[in-house]
Amino acid sequence: MAISRRALLKTIVATGVGAVTGGGAYGYLYERRAIQLSEVVVPIADLPPSLAGLKIGLLTDIHRSRWVSNDDVATAVNTLMSAAPDLIVLGGDYVTFGDRTFVAPAAEALRGLTAPLGVFAVLGNHDDDHDMPAALAANGVEVLKDARTRLTIRHQPVDLVGIRFWTKRVSDIEPILRGAGGTVILLAHDPRRLTEAAALNIPLVLSGHTHGGQIVLPGIGAVAARKFPVIAGMARQDSTRLFVSRGIGTVYVPVRINCPPEAAVLTLSRA
Repeated sequence: MAISRRALLKTIVATGVGAVTGGGAYGYLYERRAIQLSEVVVPIADLPPSLAGLKIGLLTDIHRSRWVSNDDVATAVNTLMSAAPDLIVLGGDYVTFGDRTFVAPAAEALRGLTAPLGVFAVLGNHDDDHDMPAALAANGVEVLKDARTRLTIRHQPVDLVGIRFWTKRVSDIEPILRGAGGTVILLAHDPRRLTEAAALNIPLVLSGHTHGGQIVLPGIGAVAARKFPVIAGMARQDSTRLFVSRGIGTVYVPVRINCPPEAAVLTLSRA
């Protein structure tokens, strides 16, 4: 009988935490708060020379909750800001299971994010379609809900496209791209949109959703690895590059094992 990701995560963590020692306790007490700065060079096909060196900061899967505090989010914000990105994007899931108790605190905790080219966001499957985007907008974040915005960066057009979690088909994404004439960057909470992005010749996709697996066991790997093109880091399909962040928070259980949270800074380069 198949076992769900949620059930397996709970079983694994119950075993570790129940023993008080070992990986489960370490993942609860330390690793889930050990936020790292990941700096990655991303080669992009046909990137205009003037865009080489552009730094994009990515935070995703905050999951502000009783387990993920304002201090945790502040650490993530400060970690990202220490790298001075040119542009910041947020990948969704600011709360857990749409818990409205934490909508305003989640957005307010991100207020410290600033970048010369702006701060943009998409929503995740845990976010509602009204309160969360309104709270983000009130704190200086532009939310892209099946929308495109044109930026001029170093005299080059860059089209930033953000889609909802439930926008999945090529036929649904293609109309959002109409009028795009520059380098396109797709913000999609779910990394499985790599397939559609490749079909549409989008050069770069930025995602979260996976938490990097959250619990990665030696000899077994990440529970959710089989569901996604890559659980964390870089992937490629045709000329489309995908980066998946491990994110900040946790879901189902407040533990990370062999999978520390991260703030990511991506530096574009010519392929």
